[in-house]
Amino acid sequence: MSAPVTAAVVGGGTMGAGIAHVLLAAGSRVTVAEASAERAGAAREAVAASLRKAQDRGKIERTADELLAHLSIVDTLAGLPPAAELVVEAVPEDIDLKRRVLGEVAVTCVNAVLASNTSSLSITALAEGLPGERVVGMHFFNPVPVQALVELVTHDGLPAGTLATVRGYAEALGKTVIEVRDSPGFATSRLGVAVGLEAIRMVEEGVASPEDIDTGMRLGYGWPMGPLRLTDLVGLDVRLSIAAHLERELGPRFTPPELLRTKVARGELGRKTGRGFFDWS
Repeated sequence: MSAPVTAAVVGGGTMGAGIAHVLLAAGSRVTVAEASAERAGAAREAVAASLRKAQDRGKIERTADELLAHLSIVDTLAGLPPAAELVVEAVPEDIDLKRRVLGEVAVTCVNAVLASNTSSLSITALAEGLPGERVVGMHFFNPVPVQALVELVTHDGLPAGTLATVRGYAEALGKTVIEVRDSPGFATSRLGVAVGLEAIRMVEEGVASPEDIDTGMRLGYGWPMGPLRLTDLVGLDVRLSIAAHLERELGPRFTPPELLRTKVARGELGRKTGRGFFDWS
C-alpha cells in the first residue's frame, strides 16, 4: 500500500488542513485549493502549525519544513495538478457547492479519484452528472492527524477496483477503513448524531448537566469523549445542519432540539467560538 504520489485537497479549513497534513506525512505531494489568496494563506499556516505540533510530539518521521516543501497552495481550482491521483473535497456541507467543485475538478484532474469528505450527503447524488466511476465518499474525522478512522462510502456506480485503490490510499495514511453503502448519514454520522441529539434533549429537559452526561458516557460506556463535548468540537452549526438533513431523509427522530437551534442562533457554536455546551475560552 502506498499513498498517492500527487494529491490535492479542495478547502483548507480544519478538515482540509488535517487531510493535507496526513497526505504530506505519508509522502505525497499535496496541493490545497482555497477560494481566495487570503484564505489560501490561512490554509498554509494551518497545515504548517499542524505539522509543527506533530513534530514537537514526535509523531512524524521527517521535519515539518521538509514536508512543507511538498505543499503547494492555490486560490483557483484551475491551479490543481492535472496529474493528481486523488482529490479530496473538503468544502462546507452544501450539495450544490460540492457538486460544482467536483465537476470542475473532474475536468482539471482527468484521472483522479474524486473523493468527498461529506459526513452525511448522498454520494449517489453528488456523483450525478459526473464520472461516477471516479466518485467516492472518503469521510475523515476531526482531528484528522489523530483520529484513526476513515469511512469509505460506496455507490452503485463505483467499480470495485476504484474502491480498492481508495482503501489502499487510506490505509497508507495509517487509517483503519470501514466500508458503508450510501445511505443518509452513512454509519458514523447517523449513530453519532442520534446520541448527540438525545444528550441535548436531556440537557433541555433538565435530566442532568452537560458535564454529568458526558462523564456518564465516558466512565459508564468507555467513550473517549462525551457526546456534548464532541458536539462542541464538531460545531453546533455543523451538527444542526446534519440533523436537519437526516430529519428530511429519515423522519422526525432526527428533529433538532430547540436548545440546539437556540445556541446556534446565539452564535454558541462550540470550541471555534469559545462557547457551546462548555466554556472553551
